[in-house]
Amino acid sequence: MKLTPYWLIAASFIGIGDTLYLAYYHFLGIVPTCAIGGCEIVLNSQYASVLGIPLSYLGLVYYVYFLALAILLAIDPESKGLRFGMLAYAAIGVLFSIGFELLQFFVIGALCLYCGISAATALLLFGLAVWHWKITK
Repeated sequence: MKLTPYWLIAASFIGIGDTLYLAYYHFLGIVPTCAIGGCEIVLNSQYASVLGIPLSYLGLVYYVYFLALAILLAIDPESKGLRFGMLAYAAIGVLFSIGFELLQFFVIGALCLYCGISAATALLLFGLAVWHWKITK
């Protein structure tokens, strides 16, 4: 039995936990502190929201939708449409994550630990989606 859909589900929960934490703090109007000290700068920057929507909310929607796709993939792991959708959705997530990390490093000049966790989770999800694509023909 192919376990990659279940690994995708588990990794989705990491992303949900990370972005839910940030979304909760944003809702309360509090900026969480972090070990590397750049979170305050990044989360208070003008780039922390797009069209007035905080990136933590968008990330939460992304990971919840990813979880739904992973659950569907666990039900039907051979579905070519679901496998392709998962791969495309994961690729979009990892590209946005790379863009956000580059923006933090080169434009904002600070790095956020929680954003890094989200980027690493997106990369993990992409790797798992590629792995599932390759092992199911």
